[in-house]
Amino acid sequence: MLLRTPKEFDVNTLRLFGLVAAATCLTAATKPNDSFHWSSRVTEGQLIEIRGINGSIHAQPASTDSVDVTAYETGGGYHGSDIQLKVVEHDGGVTVCAVSPLSSGQPDGCLSSSDLPNNGVVVDFTVRVPRGVRFVARTVNGLVEAKSLRADTEAHTVNGNVLVSTDGAAQVETVNGSIVASVGKITSASKFSTVNGGITVALSKCIGARVHAQTVNGGIQTEFPLAVRGTFPSRHADGSIGCGGPELKIATVNGSICLKHKRNS
Repeated sequence: MLLRTPKEFDVNTLRLFGLVAAATCLTAATKPNDSFHWSSRVTEGQLIEIRGINGSIHAQPASTDSVDVTAYETGGGYHGSDIQLKVVEHDGGVTVCAVSPLSSGQPDGCLSSSDLPNNGVVVDFTVRVPRGVRFVARTVNGLVEAKSLRADTEAHTVNGNVLVSTDGAAQVETVNGSIVASVGKITSASKFSTVNGGITVALSKCIGARVHAQTVNGGIQTEFPLAVRGTFPSRHADGSIGCGGPELKIATVNGSICLKHKRNS
């Protein structure tokens, strides 16, 4: 079963931004051997990255300055070998990811999509993210949902829908799934893309950006003063909103695009 305390955890590994191991909480939850819990303070401006393979990732705001991560395993497992969760410190922050003794994984020890066979193993994450801590979610088969966050956010999946709302900027990518996003600002990294699915992006009326939106099989609707050109099925919209600014890219192949005003902003 999943998620015994990994061998990688010694006193040095459990140090996080100068905090001793006593400040880091690594415990089993009430269900034996099928869950993982980790909590520690992450400095504002750093990031918390969750890297999964099969399973959803759900994020919501934390009420304290500590990141809190819980993961649950369901389904089958490796024969005689557990999938574990590993905490990796790096210059930008902290990554929590899946590891297995049966795989060499990535250079940091995390599993890649090719490492996990089709054996029914699903690991779902729930994360509480403090104000000012950037959030990055990566999975292959699963939903990504990040609600009411208060810093820049990234969400990446292959087979799954994405729902993001943040006071910061966002970057969202999926292949087979729809995107619904509400953002507070636009940066040079702002991008929303899928292949099979629609995209809805809500922006504050005061945001400035240069918009480039394109779909092959679908329509484009906008509440901002942008000219929509082309005929069905291929449409595109380009232009500046507000006083202009960074480029906002929105692209799908099979799906519609809706650009609208952020409500209650």
